[in-house]
Amino acid sequence: MTTAASPGSAVVPAVSQPHALACLRALGRRGVHTVAVCEEPDTHAFSSRYCNERIVVPSPADDLVEYKDVLLSLASRSDVRTIVPMREADTYVLSKFRSEFEDHLVPLWPRFEPLRTVQDRLRLVEAAAEAEVPVPRTSRLDETGEWDRRQVVKARYSILTDDYVSSDRPERYASENAVRFLEPGTEPAADEIREEMGHVPIVQEYVPGDEYALWALYDRGEPVATVGKRQVRARSYAGGTSIYRETVHIPRLAELGRALLDHLDWHGFASVQFKRDAATDEFTLLEINPRTWVSLSCPVRADIDFPYYYWQLANGVPARVESDYEAGIGTHNLAGEAMYLRSVLRDDNPFVEAPSFGAALREISSSLYSQPNCEYLTIDDPGPFARMALNTLASKARIG
Repeated sequence: MTTAASPGSAVVPAVSQPHALACLRALGRRGVHTVAVCEEPDTHAFSSRYCNERIVVPSPADDLVEYKDVLLSLASRSDVRTIVPMREADTYVLSKFRSEFEDHLVPLWPRFEPLRTVQDRLRLVEAAAEAEVPVPRTSRLDETGEWDRRQVVKARYSILTDDYVSSDRPERYASENAVRFLEPGTEPAADEIREEMGHVPIVQEYVPGDEYALWALYDRGEPVATVGKRQVRARSYAGGTSIYRETVHIPRLAELGRALLDHLDWHGFASVQFKRDAATDEFTLLEINPRTWVSLSCPVRADIDFPYYYWQLANGVPARVESDYEAGIGTHNLAGEAMYLRSVLRDDNPFVEAPSFGAALREISSSLYSQPNCEYLTIDDPGPFARMALNTLASKARIG
């Protein structure tokens, strides 16, 4: 599909995740000139036919301010109309330095206070409770005294910068997304965990069930488009980053996700993550990703073109959602499916029982047959998949 688009360019940070590639393809098929930026010169996204410019930039993990300066220099170009946030660091930079970027671009990301609430999981739980969205019992690790139920330890902040934690290198940031599962009666080594994470993390009650999300694009507190998602498989059989997911229509999921984003007066992209309790069928909030989501190709495949709606807003055009979407549309990450199988064979989780390897293999085969949609491999744009294969072979050769 190629349609006429407003003149100008869109900057897409080409992280080594499939959503950057999905964004480049979605915009490119609409005729938008794309500028891909990445700290990895051999990233697969640079090989896409829909990548018009390729710019190697500093890693935000090494120097966040220098990374911001590069994005700002791109924003000042007369042809650049927008920057699409692909990761937490992108949204953080665009939001924290909003006044600098809005001299050149229409800001399509949240103001810093709402972002701070989303990136601080304690504040997010409080905001969700105010919006009457169910939340798990949550507290700081150093304020938790009950260890007789199933709980998890996770980072309080989704991104560590000097706005959230003290640092001797304010230009750097880190991200800690590991989850530690605590069986009843297990008290964690708090000092060791604090030292490892670089701050005091949180403890949350464990919520059993499947993972769901509401994908959303908001314009100054109003929803432009939302799509429901069910996570079918993740990199681990116990959950985590999605590697096969399907679109769903669940009114309660949409109601809760929108209630929280409305309460935050949200602006820009968001993925509101939930667990659906297996016993009660109720949704409980996990977190919000304030950016595009890893599985961006899925709603685009279902004819909800989030990148193009974002492009329309950036050009001052009211975004037009072209159609309702079909439930049951799924997309795969083939490398992720291999990671899932390896997890089934090797991992041991105290809260989730692993399926048999045979059952897992049959499940993957069945979904590939019914929904043969892959994130990296497409007929019209095979370059990124080939680049990934070459990168993998080169990496194995170096290790060997």
